[in-house]
Amino acid sequence: MLTLLTAMYIVVRAASSEADPIRVLVTGAAGQIAYSLLYSIAKGDVFGKDQPIILVLLDIPPMLPVLDGVVMELQDCALPLLREVIPTDKVEVGFKDLDAAILVGSMPRKEGMERKDLLKANVAIFKTQGAALEKYAKKTVKVLVVGNPANTNCLIASKSAPSIPKENFSCLTRLDHNRARSQVAMRCGVPADAVKNVIIWGNHSSTQYPDVHHAMVKVNSNEVPAFDAVKDDSWLKGDFISTVQLRGAAVIKARKLSSAMSAAKAICDHMRDWWFGTLDGEFMSMGVYAGGNSYGIPEDLIYSFPVHIKNKSWTIHDGLPINDFSRAKMDATAAELVEERDTALSFLSQ
Repeated sequence: MLTLLTAMYIVVRAASSEADPIRVLVTGAAGQIAYSLLYSIAKGDVFGKDQPIILVLLDIPPMLPVLDGVVMELQDCALPLLREVIPTDKVEVGFKDLDAAILVGSMPRKEGMERKDLLKANVAIFKTQGAALEKYAKKTVKVLVVGNPANTNCLIASKSAPSIPKENFSCLTRLDHNRARSQVAMRCGVPADAVKNVIIWGNHSSTQYPDVHHAMVKVNSNEVPAFDAVKDDSWLKGDFISTVQLRGAAVIKARKLSSAMSAAKAICDHMRDWWFGTLDGEFMSMGVYAGGNSYGIPEDLIYSFPVHIKNKSWTIHDGLPINDFSRAKMDATAAELVEERDTALSFLSQ
């Protein structure tokens, strides 16, 4: 009898110790990036193998029939962590009580569209989504902006949600980080995880600066600086940088579609590190609020820096020596962001 009671107690205790589900929003949920992303989130690759998930899928009304198909597929995966899937086109439903928001949807640039028109359209979208975060989401929500222009969209969302800490907003430059890491690894003939501490500085655009001056590569069990491992300074200061900067355009040219699988993988990497932290001695690239940075970057920007993450909080890795080559490229991408910000803020006040 005692053994039976003990067994019953253990079962009840185990059942009661299951984590509460977290609510995770993905916008643009009927799109191709989300299609590559949702399965990984729902099966536990991002927020943990013992973390139940409520997935909230937001898209515009014309996409709701497609979204129904996505919901059916998620149901048909029979994923034990997926507690509920909520498809919606309403912000009051989509942003309610969120723990994490992954803002993938944005206005894409159409043929003949001026850059300022693209910014204006996205300011309207991210002002609305920021206001919805402010009104409906938890104040602890972690927000990742993916939709381009991601840095400036992220800044607008943050400014539209003043009661949510600026540190809770970030934009995706992990795809660029992964691209840089992979290029170095392929050049050295090593696995991608043998390369660490590459940096993406600045804007998620063709002005971004992929920097390997502080990167290390494990070659034959020894960690050596990337420049020593690659042994080709002209490549690292030339074609390597342009390859990473223009990789998205190269994918579109080849696929006739933008990056989806690699973007989804980068989103998973970004959110997993934000949730669980970075490894000791390693930093990752994230677009974060530039306030208080030690690198002379204007403060009221979302700018990609090397960051450490612990207890779901990021800190910029300070004190890296910056040479003249790097300084010029960091300043150039900052200048583009200042211009984007000023244009976007003029629309925000209208």
